[in-house]
Amino acid sequence: MSIQQLLLCLSLGVACVSAKPTEKKDRVHHEAQLSDKVHDDAQSFDYDHDAFLGADEAKTFDQLTPEESKERLGKIVSKIDEDKDGFVTVEELKDWIKFAQKRWIYEDVERQWKGHDLNEDGLISWEEYKNATYGYILDDPDPDDGFNYKQMMVRDERRFKMADKDGDLTATKEEFTAFLHPEEYDYMKDIVVQETMEDIDKNGDGFIDLEEYIGDMYSHDGDTDEPEWVKTEREQFVEFRDKNRDGKMDKEETKDWILPSDYDHAEAEARHLVYESDQNKDGKLTKEEIVDKYDLFVGSQATDFGEALVRHDEF
Repeated sequence: MSIQQLLLCLSLGVACVSAKPTEKKDRVHHEAQLSDKVHDDAQSFDYDHDAFLGADEAKTFDQLTPEESKERLGKIVSKIDEDKDGFVTVEELKDWIKFAQKRWIYEDVERQWKGHDLNEDGLISWEEYKNATYGYILDDPDPDDGFNYKQMMVRDERRFKMADKDGDLTATKEEFTAFLHPEEYDYMKDIVVQETMEDIDKNGDGFIDLEEYIGDMYSHDGDTDEPEWVKTEREQFVEFRDKNRDGKMDKEETKDWILPSDYDHAEAEARHLVYESDQNKDGKLTKEEIVDKYDLFVGSQATDFGEALVRHDEF
């Protein structure tokens, strides 16, 4: 949870964490599914549309004529071809799919950027972020809610410095994105693990034991009988989480738990799209090859008459 979310919960009096959740808290960062549609091209290309554009933008293309779809798709292809060599490779297509799937992250960054780049120089320094986020709170040495904001600020500063690759205490937009969404960046994974362990490790010994692991998900609250899912989690801890069987999870075991090596859906979809569209079988796509198979990449109306019902800004 970000400090902004926490402060909002506190100011509104919202209970952000339930004492006894009906469903277990999931700290595992899985790769998001590309679409909730069935991936069967014999039925439809809906899965491919969601994967290539993102579900929301795919709905927009469904309202366009074939001619409009081809025109917009051609402009998108120019953006996908990062090295501008006239070809789209599997790697470039994979990168685009990942971008399309995570557009909400970039939109979140844009919203927060406006509130933190106080001098509007296109960068956010730690001082700017600290003042915008904690300024008025830190003036009160004894806040009414009793929350330790200084401790939260120290934690944010540590994460900010980790995201700040060049160490100048000033974040570019990419570094600020890594700060706000560290689970999306390989070089930030250690800080995700560290923060998770600090949250769960109540006795401060640097490890997560079985009771701390369960306690993060479930509070007994006087109950004698645990739900079945809690019993299952105990078994998961013993059989799979605690790999060296020493009764606790260390940093590497925690990392394997919360940051598993998932199947790369974006790469699989990129290979599928190239295979289906690569007319000369050279392993890469031209703009013409992509536009020729526009119905695989984007949706459109079945006929070309009439005006489009919905129009969005270009990508």
